[in-house]
Parts: sequence; C-alpha cells; structure tokens
Amino acid sequence: MTQALPKVIIHGGAGSSLGHKERLVTLREDLHGIVKQVYQKAEAGASARDCVVFGCQLMEDSPQFNAGYGSVLQSDGQVRMSAGLMDGSAQRFSGIINVSRVRHPIDLAAYLQPAPDRVLSDVGAAELAREMALAPFDPITDLRLQEWMRERANNFQSPMAGVVAGTVDAPEDLEARRGTIGVVVLDMDGRLAVGTSTGGKGLERLGRVSDSATSAGTYANGFAAVSCTGIGEDIVDECLASRIVVRVTDGMTMTAALAKTFGEATANGRDFGAIALSHRGEIAWGKTSDVLLAAYHTGDAVGDTLELNSGTLTGVV
Repeated sequence: MTQALPKVIIHGGAGSSLGHKERLVTLREDLHGIVKQVYQKAEAGASARDCVVFGCQLMEDSPQFNAGYGSVLQSDGQVRMSAGLMDGSAQRFSGIINVSRVRHPIDLAAYLQPAPDRVLSDVGAAELAREMALAPFDPITDLRLQEWMRERANNFQSPMAGVVAGTVDAPEDLEARRGTIGVVVLDMDGRLAVGTSTGGKGLERLGRVSDSATSAGTYANGFAAVSCTGIGEDIVDECLASRIVVRVTDGMTMTAALAKTFGEATANGRDFGAIALSHRGEIAWGKTSDVLLAAYHTGDAVGDTLELNSGTLTGVV
C-alpha cells in the first residue's frame, strides 16, 4: 500500500449549549490534546484500530466526557457503560453493552475483535472482565454522584443526565449536554477504524441499550467510517452510521452522503451528531444539534467544530 498522511477525528458529545466560556476553553484543550496524541501514534505507523482504541482510552480517562471515568449514573445510581469498535479493513464489529466497574470499556470491545461471539451484554460483559483479569474500577466522580442525588431529590424529572461534565450548580444545562465519545482514524496504509464509548444518557431505565455498541452508532468498511453521538434512540431510528457508510460505498461523495443523511434527519426531527472519515482522507462531520464537540487532525493542522454556527448541518475538510 502507498503510505500517506494519517487522518484523525474525535468527538465528545453533541447538544444545544456549551454553557460557560470557561468550559469551551477546557473542552478545546482536552480535545486538541487527545487528537494530537492519537495522530502521533498513527504517524508512527500504528494501525487504525490500535489508534482508535488508544484514543478511546484517553477520552475514557477524562472526567470531562461521558465514557469510562466520569460516566453518568443510571436511575438506580449505578454506572453501566457500552462501547463499540469496528475495523473497516476487516469489516469486523465488536461491542460491549452495560458493563460495570471497568476503566476502559473499549478494551473489552477490542478483546472481542477476534472472538466468535463479538457483542456481549451485562452478565456476559462482567464474565469477560473477569476472564481478562481486569482490576475493578469505580468510574463514579463526585460531580456525577451529586448530579444523580440532585435528580433523585427532584424525583428524576429530567429525561437524561448532563453528559458533558459541567458544574453541579448548572441544572439548566442538563438537557443541553449529551453525547458519547468517539474516535475515527485513517492510518498510513489507508485502513479505517472507528470506536465509540458511552455511559449512556443517564437516569435511564435499567437494561436500556445505547446505539454505541450497534452498527447504527459505530460502523466502518474500506470506504468510510462513522461514529455517532446524541440521542441514541434517534441514531438507531435513522441507522445513522451505517447509512452514511453505505452511501459512500455506493459512490456518493462524503459531502453528498452527509448532506442527504442529515437533511433527512432534520426533517425527521432527530437530535444527534456524527464524525466521519473516507478512504480518500476526507474528514467530515454532521449535526442536527446546535453544538458538536469534535476535533480533527489533517496531518498539517488541528481544527475543531466547537464554535460552528448552529445552522451549519455538515462540514468536510
């Protein structure tokens, strides 16, 4: 294969508001720092899949995001996390659903890549963590616990928690901040991979399954790779990630595929965002939400989508 500059794009959620200016600065620093580290790994020759796992680990370690450490609590006060991983060159998907007490849910999805059974939930996920000899890890932060306690005192009136970390004194932001984390990489050999990891929407019914560990939220092949964020049920209803990938595979440009897909989503009243890469190196994103928290590395420069106009549906660089 002819080697070329790798490409990386990551996301940390989508919603209707970034809130305080200080939060924007902090999020930008985190996103830029992480995308630079992932790019450095790709530039050193690592495979797209390994770079995706590495990037998801970095984001799962940041309490700014709703994945791994800092995940939101479900209605019973427990954290249950999900993650999906897809190697586009092998067109192989693996996922973990509603796993508890692990540091990096993406590691379980990665472990399942060569397995005959590649998507596991709750009991199976717990057994897999024991099989991998993973040390028990408590992902609950003080902020998330206080958020849950405040919602419990209010009889859980909010439909979801505030899944991009803010301050406990800003309850009005709860419905405005939602999402997952995701990483998409095109490596030096032209291979694509994608990973998505989430703590869910928070305060949800026990057993609820997010889109992240499904091909609606995480999908890749040799032509394109997509990771989604936002309202999981909306993402599943649109089969968002795979719809975009199939359109690119069938010959549409990434620009056209995003424009058509997000135009349909807007007409259907959906609330979400997505990041994407094509095998041609096109870095792309789309959103129906006002804000998409994404950053990318072109090989020459780092950019982000944090202050894009709310009327901008899609972008390609």
